[in-house]
Amino acid sequence: QVQLVESGGGLVQPGGSLRLSCAASGSIVSIDAMGWYRQAPGKQRELVATITSGGSTGYRGSVKGRFTISRDNAKNTVYLQMNSLKPEDTAVYYCNVKGVTSMIRFDSWGQGTQVTVSS
Repeated sequence: QVQLVESGGGLVQPGGSLRLSCAASGSIVSIDAMGWYRQAPGKQRELVATITSGGSTGYRGSVKGRFTISRDNAKNTVYLQMNSLKPEDTAVYYCNVKGVTSMIRFDSWGQGTQVTVSS
């Protein structure tokens, strides 16, 4: 079984920055794609950013140039650096990790961390 633990959310003023972290643990053999999603109240969960095992990244248009996804393979951890935050970035942010354990393929989600952008 794979566990994901997220940290780094909070309250920030517009224009501020936050850094989210998501650490995966368990009998992990390898990790493929890692990503961040978010869900605002009354809205569907949406993809924010992804990063492959080779380091290729992808972003939704509204966060390009402001958010940066990165990963530390030695620590099985994915990060989301969020700069120039806007009120519309307010949401619960979830990490997602796909990979292989010693027994099966996995597709796991973090517990979610609240990000609130408000003055």
